[in-house]
Formats: sequence, C-alpha cells, structure tokens
Amino acid sequence: MNTQPMILSGRGVSAVLGPTNTGKTHFAIERMVAHGSGIIGLPLRLLAREVYTRVVERVGVQNVALVTGEEKISPPNARFSVCTVEAMPRETKVAFVAIDEIQLAGDLERGHIFTDRLLHLRGREETLLLGSATMKSILIQLLPGITIVERPRLSQLFYAGQKKITRLPQRTAIVAFSADEVYAIAELIRRQRGGAAVVLGALSPRTRNAQVGLYQEGDVEYLVATDAIGMGLNLDVDHVAFAQDRKFDGYQFRNLNPGELGQIAGRAGRHVKDGTFGVTGRVDPFDDELVERLETHQFDPVKVLQWRTEKFDFSSIAGLQRSLDAAPRVEGLTRALPATDQQALEYLSRYPEISDITDRPERVEKLWEACALPDYRRITPAQHADLIQSLYFDLVRRGTVNEDFLAEQVRRADRTDGEIDTLSARIAQIRTWTYVSNRPGWLADPTHWQEKTREIEDRLSDALHERLTKRFVDRRTSVLMKRLRENAMLEAEISVNGDVFVEGHAMGQLSGFRFTPISGMEGPDAKAVQAAAYKALALEFEARAARLHASGNNDLAIGSDGLVRWLGDPVARLVGTDHILHPRVILLADEQLTGIARDHVAARVERFVNHHISTVLKPLDDLSRAEDLQGLAKGLAFQLVENLGVLFRRDVADDVKSLDQDGRASMRRYGVRFGAYHIFMPALLKPAPAELITLLWALKHDGLDKPGYGDLIPVLAAGRTSVVTEPSFERMFYKLAGFRFLGKRAVRIDILERLADLIRPLLQWKPGTPARPDGAYDGRRFTTTTAMLSILGATPDDMEEILKGLGYRADSVSAEEAAAFLAAQTGSTATDATAGAEKSDEDGVEEADQASEATGEAEAAPVSAKEAPASDAAPAEATASEQPAEAAEAAEPKPVLLWRPGGRSDNQRGTGRPGGDRRPQGQRNQAPREGGEGRAEGRGEGRRDDRRSDNRGDRRDDNRGKFGGKGDRQDRGDRKDRGPRPERDNNKLQPARFEAKPPRKEKPVDPDSPFAKLAALKEQLKK
Repeated sequence: MNTQPMILSGRGVSAVLGPTNTGKTHFAIERMVAHGSGIIGLPLRLLAREVYTRVVERVGVQNVALVTGEEKISPPNARFSVCTVEAMPRETKVAFVAIDEIQLAGDLERGHIFTDRLLHLRGREETLLLGSATMKSILIQLLPGITIVERPRLSQLFYAGQKKITRLPQRTAIVAFSADEVYAIAELIRRQRGGAAVVLGALSPRTRNAQVGLYQEGDVEYLVATDAIGMGLNLDVDHVAFAQDRKFDGYQFRNLNPGELGQIAGRAGRHVKDGTFGVTGRVDPFDDELVERLETHQFDPVKVLQWRTEKFDFSSIAGLQRSLDAAPRVEGLTRALPATDQQALEYLSRYPEISDITDRPERVEKLWEACALPDYRRITPAQHADLIQSLYFDLVRRGTVNEDFLAEQVRRADRTDGEIDTLSARIAQIRTWTYVSNRPGWLADPTHWQEKTREIEDRLSDALHERLTKRFVDRRTSVLMKRLRENAMLEAEISVNGDVFVEGHAMGQLSGFRFTPISGMEGPDAKAVQAAAYKALALEFEARAARLHASGNNDLAIGSDGLVRWLGDPVARLVGTDHILHPRVILLADEQLTGIARDHVAARVERFVNHHISTVLKPLDDLSRAEDLQGLAKGLAFQLVENLGVLFRRDVADDVKSLDQDGRASMRRYGVRFGAYHIFMPALLKPAPAELITLLWALKHDGLDKPGYGDLIPVLAAGRTSVVTEPSFERMFYKLAGFRFLGKRAVRIDILERLADLIRPLLQWKPGTPARPDGAYDGRRFTTTTAMLSILGATPDDMEEILKGLGYRADSVSAEEAAAFLAAQTGSTATDATAGAEKSDEDGVEEADQASEATGEAEAAPVSAKEAPASDAAPAEATASEQPAEAAEAAEPKPVLLWRPGGRSDNQRGTGRPGGDRRPQGQRNQAPREGGEGRAEGRGEGRRDDRRSDNRGDRRDDNRGKFGGKGDRQDRGDRKDRGPRPERDNNKLQPARFEAKPPRKEKPVDPDSPFAKLAALKEQLKK
C-alpha cells in the first residue's frame, strides 16, 4: 500500500506567525468576512464559541454556522462556518480557510488532526495558517512556496519572580494542571482574597464561559485555570502565575517546555497593555535563561509534526489497522501514537462478535466512525470500547441507535443535585449523548435529542457554575469589593489604607476592627451618615474576620508594645497573668464585630499567640513540660523556668553542688548549660527569644513603661558582647536580655563564661612560685590579655570595671615589679594556659566547654539582669590600693594592675568564690567558679564538695578575706601539678603526695611582646 502522503502545494497559503497577543485571530476574522464564504478552525470548543459570537456581530446570525463535535448551529445558506479543528471537513469549496494554533500539530494526542488539515485543506482564494513562530522552518520544509508573515507582540512581557499565592496582585490567572490543585488554590484564594473563578478543560463550554464572565465582569479578581487558557482565550489578565510546571500529557508526567510556558504566560497583557508572569506555591523560580526566552519569545522550532494516514483501508479490520500503523515517508512527519479512536479499535478487534459482524467495507467504515466517539468520561479504554460496541451493534442491526437505551442514559444524567465532582461526571456523560445526537444518520429523530441533550447539558452547566461560585467565591465580600471599585449607588466607601468615606465625606479611619470617627462633624445628616458608615463597616468587619480566621501566621505579629497586629493593624493586646508564659488576649474591636465572627477572630489570635510563644521559647516550654526530670533536677528546672532561662549560680549553689550526674545530664538534654557564673539556656539568648521574654516579664510586672524597656534589644541585635549601662534603666531588663550588669558595663552571659575559660589557666599554680606575705602565692595573679579585650569588645578601662564587678582584686604595682613578675611568667604563660585547658578537660571540667558552646549557640544574646547594688562597686581593698596610684598619676607612669581573686563582691557573696576564695590553698587551683563548682560532674565532685564543706566553717572565722593562709590550709598544699590525685578510701581524704616538675628552660623574649616593652620601660625608669 502506498503510504506516501499527498501534500498540497504551499502556493496561495499564508502563515501568520508570532507569539500570543499579536492579533492573529482578529486578523483571520477580518480576512474571512472580506470573502464571500469561509471556514475557520479553532483548537477549543470554548474558543470556537467566542469567535462565533464575534463573527455573528459582524455579518449577522443567519450567515454564520457553528460546528463542533457536540454542537451544531446551521442556518440555511450560512456563508461562514466556525468549527473546532476536528469538526472541519476534509474537503471544502469555500473561498477562505483559516486554521488557528497550528503549533498543536506537534501535540502527541491531537497533533495528527492539525497536521492533516494544514496539509490538505485549502480555500479557493485564500488559505491562512495561524500559530507560533516555532512552526516557520517546518512549514517552509513541508509546504514549498508558502508565504510567511511574522507579527510582533503588541505589548511586552516581564518576569515578576516568585510570590506567595496570597500576595499575588489582582487580575491574576493562576495556572495548575490538575483539578485537585485548581480547586485547592481557588479555596485558598476565597479565604484570603474573596474568591476566584475556575477554568478547566473538563468543564462544559457553558460552565467555562460563565466562570470566565465572573472574572471578566470583576466579581472576582483571580482566575485559577489549567493550560486551557493558553489557547487563544482573550482575558483581561495582568499577571500569570504558575503554581505547577509539570503536567500529565496522556502518557506521562513531564515538565512543560519553554514553548508551552510561553503560550500560557502570553495570556498576561492584552493589546498594548504590558503583562507579567511568575511562579507561586511550590514552583522554583525560573532560571535566567528561561526567563529571557519567555520575555523575548525565543523557543525551539518544531522539527516534526504528528501524522496519521488520510487513506484508510476499509477492506477489513486488519486492513484498517495496517493503514493506521503506516509510517510517513516524508521528512518532517512522524507517525502519531495511537489516539483514543485507534485504541478503541484495537480492543474491539479482539471481540469475536465484532469480527463476525464486520464482514464488509461499509461496516468497517461504520466501526471506525463509531470509534471516533470522544471519551468525555475519562473511563478505562475497555469500558469506552464496550459503549462503542453497543452503539455499533445498534447501527449495524437497527440502522440507528436504540432510542430506549439512549433515553435511559439521558434520564440518569438529568439531575442537578450533588456536588462539583458529581455534576462534572453527569456533564461528561451528557456530552457523550450530545455528540451521538449530532452524528449524521445515527438517530431516527436527531433534532429532538439534540435539543434534549443540549437542554440537560445547559441545566447541569448552570448548576455546576452555581456550585463552583458558592464554593470558591465569597459573594458578600466580592460584591462589596466590586461596588467599592465601581462607586455606583454606594452609601459608604473604604479606601485601601482604611479611610472611610460616605457620599464623598471623610468619616474616619478603620484600623483592624476599630473605627475611629473624625471629630467636628455637624449638621442634621451627620448621624445618618455615621449610621451608614457603621452599616457598611458591619459587612467589612465580617469579611475581615473571615480573612483573619483563614490567615497564616506570617500575617500576624506581636509587637514590643504588647499588641497583636494583623497585616500591620492592631487587633488585640496581651495582658499578664499568674503564668508568665500564658498571657491573656483581649480583642481590640468595636461592637460591630459580633457573634461567630468575633469568636473566630478571638480563637485565631489566641491560637497564634500560643503558637508563637511555644515556638520562639521552645526550649523553655520543653523544659517546663519535661517529665523525665526527677528530684533536684526537677526543682532546678522549675526555678529556671520561673526565672525565664537564666539563674545566677550563686543563688542555687547548694542545689547544683548536690545535683548528681544523671540529673545534670538530663537537664543538658533540654539545652541547659552549667557555667561558671550562671545556669542558663543559650538558645534563649538570641534576639527573638530575648525580646519575647522581656515582653512577657513586662506584661506580668507592669514594666512596659519602665525605663529601658525596648531600648536594649536593638543593641543586642547588633551583636554587641558588652555595652555601657544606663543607670536609669531597669536592671532586670539587662538580665532578661541576656546581659550581666557589672557596674558601668553589662556583658553578655555567654561571653562571661568564655572570660572564665580564659582566666582559669592563668590562676593555676606553677612550680617554684614564691609565696606572698599574706599567704597567697604570686602564681594566682594575672594581667588582662588581648583575647579578653577582644571577646568583650572592651577597652582596658572597661576591663578593669568588669573584673572588679566579678570580684577580682587589683594589685597596683610599679612597672619594675610588673616586669619582674611577668618576666618570670613569660616562659610558661602560653604553655600553662594550654596545659591548664587540657588539664581541665582531662580532669572532667566540662563546664568550660559548656560555656564555649553557649557562646556559639547564642549569636546575639539579650541584655539584662538586675544585680545587687554592690555589684558595680569594687572591693574595699581594691579601692584602697588604687587611691595612691590615682594620686600619683600626674607625676608617675600609670601603675600596672595584677589581678587576683579578691574580696567577695555581690556576685560571689555567700559562695566563697572567686572573690573571697575560702578554699584551702590546695583547692584553689581551679578558675573562679560561682556556686562552688570547680570541676565537671562525674569525677569525685561530690566528695570534693563535702571536703570543702568540712573545712569551710573554721576558715571563715580565722581567715576571712585572706588567701592561702597557714596551718591546715598550708598543710593541704596546692593540687596543681602534684602528680596523681590523692587516693580515697571509704570517701576519706588521704594525705597528698607532691612531686615538683623540673624547672622550665628560659625562652628568648620576643622584642615586640608586651613583656619586652615592660622591661624596656623598667630600664628607662632606672636611668
């Protein structure tokens, strides 16, 4: 059999190509009505209906026919026909022929039909092909002599990026590719923006027209649709947003190609009005290359067209199947995949009764005609084939379809009850019988059934439109918005920013749910105007309540003033209760917000407040709900929650000392850190938790108006590690914000723990260090280092203030004494610091590591902590020691300060450390630690604590304010570097044995080091 396609010449054929919005369809209509007769083929029944209406307006209804698979309007002597491409005749004698959207010739499902028409259908005088510029090369290849006319887009198209669905501008079409997704988006738009129209390919043309009209007339501002809107529908769309970029093409799920995206995006902007496109939902933003192609309409050319033979062999079913399987021999054409009709033929050919009855060419042709029945119901191929079999048997045996069978099927579909899916299924069923009634020769009384099925389909379509509108459009909100836009018969008007106008007069301001009338209104009509305003506001209040109830958490916020704001407007305020983490919510609304609407607003705001607190303060919330904490751990956790995540270690020293390792580990699992000065939760030191904690405390203690509230959080957010304190501020706010108040400066809590880590190795005993006259040894002194200044962001003067606040004593010495002391330490300082840190780790002192972790976790801690009054005062001894130095400052160089643990400040009062350290000399080898914890838990800590308790009473009476001491404390010796730990038997301390380390070798001093500079200063003073 010859499968060479017969292709007519391209001479006399014109192709008008270009992107969307180039006026191609309008041009074709103008050309058709300029001829005496014509026919135009369109890709969709909906579009055919639109073009039919436009042609009727030009030449009159008696001169235009509408022919689709399901509808036929044929006035006698009609000169023009508007058809779907499938309904176009294979041959015609009209003067003009036009085929729209010819790029669909490459479509896998319908492409072969478009290919057949553009290759074989011609007008006597003019043939016009309309489509994308991607068809240019293939048309030139297949139709030699064709005239190509390229038209530019009338407006520009721009990429607008990614936006949330609820943030899309008005007059937006949102595109998805499944009914479920379309309905879900439309439901969201209804809750957030008042309503949306929906357009799906599965809807009947009447329903789609009604939904499009709902959008075009301005009843709704959003259209949610499938790619059906990409096929020439003229819509007033400003923006197209892709909520999906994958679709099922009948065979597989795949990403849309740039040409398909461009066809849909091109619906934005009509005539000379520019449009935009973008993505929304879960679709990733388009890459730059794709955006450029869509904006400039540069797409890959169509290289092959789908083709199926136009010469069918009706000699037998097998012969028909062979002809359908024939491949083209012309380059640029490819055999189409089996369509619905061919799939039905494959099924029916396997039925013996079909093979037996189809014994002549006429019946083979009739079988092929029956197989063309569209599968509107989207059922399985086998079920669809069974329906075709029933119709075919009737046509062969009776000559027409059994009308009793048809009547029963129509009767089942003639019901308007049910929801959207039920009505859609009935419409699909009635469309099948509408198609049957329009097939020539299939029914004895086709006119009756055409009218009957059309009536039922219209009734079902109207019911479906009603259900869609009821579900996806808030009529009250949409009508109000429409009237405000049109300003027709309006009694009241509300502007975007909340200004309320009645009959053109300003009435006041609407903020949230509170209306504030303007003052000074007079006259007899004032009350009536105000009543009209409140009447209009009642509708607005209900609409706002519905939107607030459906709003997301991103639309709500809690301010530092305790107000809950929705889209920037205050709708509620928080009031403190006995439980600091559960404030009470009081609505800020007028009396016009009543009933269910008010309950919905209150419930939504309360739900947001509880969610916000439990989310931002999740570590604290989890700790308050912890059920696995027992005994002291549970009590300590309760105190930590009551104090909003920060405890001074001195306040719970006994509890911490008594807490066993399991208890500490269980608390650490909830993010609790045991530092040298504080028990705290690093996660709560960040700006957001700190701001919320400060607000909750202020709500409970009437602190919103206290000085300092709201001023410290911005400092914290800037990442400051220490700040200059303001005496007028409430000190408690420093603690709540995560800062330790230390006189003239406040330091972040986690930074203080890092400072303790730096000081600890500098205070450890070194072999050969001489003892001081007061019993202390000189090894327990240090100078401030660059690292200390760096982490604190402080100057040396600031550092002096901070160390005094922590209870350290400054020894003011001359430059010679400082140089001698530091020179003795030069060879070992760095090594000892490293060794001390390693030793701490080896001995199980995990608290230093915990403090470092806290610093890393709290990137920008809050600012607060109300300290006792004595915290900003240096110890008396330190003050006295500095007075001579200050008196001689003008005459002598500034003395050097050597720091050592001194008299107890308020920070250490009652703890014995690190200020007035009351431990035996042998136990003071650790860094100053509040609460009496010198080592990490787990390595005999309980026994060390007991040992300290046994000796503390005697030392307090005889040696208060001294370091080192004599007698019992000297006998115990220093624990640093003395070899193995004392052996314990039955929890009794055994005598310690000491081993001295060999002396360190002197190392050369770096001339650029501070020690070398001190030495040089000493030499200058001698001279």
